[in-house]
Amino acid sequence: MIEITTKLRACPEAGPAPSGYEEYLQTDLLLSLQKDRSVAANPDELVFQIVHQSSELWLKFVGAEIADATACLERGDVHGASRHLRRAASGFERVIDHVHMLEQVSPIDYLDIRAVLGNGAGFDSPGFRRLHELAPHLWAAFRALVESRGATLLDLYVHRTARPELHDLAEQLVEWDAQMMRWRLSHLCLVERMLGEQAVGTQRTPVAVLRKRVALKYFGALWDVRAQLARERETPATPAV
Repeated sequence: MIEITTKLRACPEAGPAPSGYEEYLQTDLLLSLQKDRSVAANPDELVFQIVHQSSELWLKFVGAEIADATACLERGDVHGASRHLRRAASGFERVIDHVHMLEQVSPIDYLDIRAVLGNGAGFDSPGFRRLHELAPHLWAAFRALVESRGATLLDLYVHRTARPELHDLAEQLVEWDAQMMRWRLSHLCLVERMLGEQAVGTQRTPVAVLRKRVALKYFGALWDVRAQLARERETPATPAV
């Protein structure tokens, strides 16, 4: 890299040599990945591409953290798993935030962008596909750890002070599900805001399908525990004879 930089500096027509910051982050390549506004179908293609490209970067980070959390669970490192899950949740908050930037796009401008998308859709996101693939492995590792400690999912809540670290892990998995639902709801609201409630997506997917997927949960058994606890509290105790 030093040799290349020296040659660039010795060649006036090459322009200023890239800084160490630019070289490390490959900013020339990064900033060339968006359409030039002079050839864009609509000026708001810039924000549309930046939102989705930056989201994919954060999803790459989140996926790496989920994979690391799973590996920690498999070797019994509860503290490490908890740390990685917190980092994943924090990273995913950035993805949810990005959705709201697209609310600044007018529906008429979005239709211009949609015309050049072809059949591209959020279902094609490699980042979200990766998270979908990782969730079952994360869940299996968590269940195996709970069973190895001689506990059930219900125990983690009824006797939470006995295994506080496992209770906290369970709550982080619930939060992960909740974050995914918040993202799907934000995405659904954005689609309806741009195309209306009866719209059909770029892959001929009705908005009604997106609406049904909002409540999808990866760790449903942890939500079932809550329902069980509520039912038991609501059932009056049988008086002693």
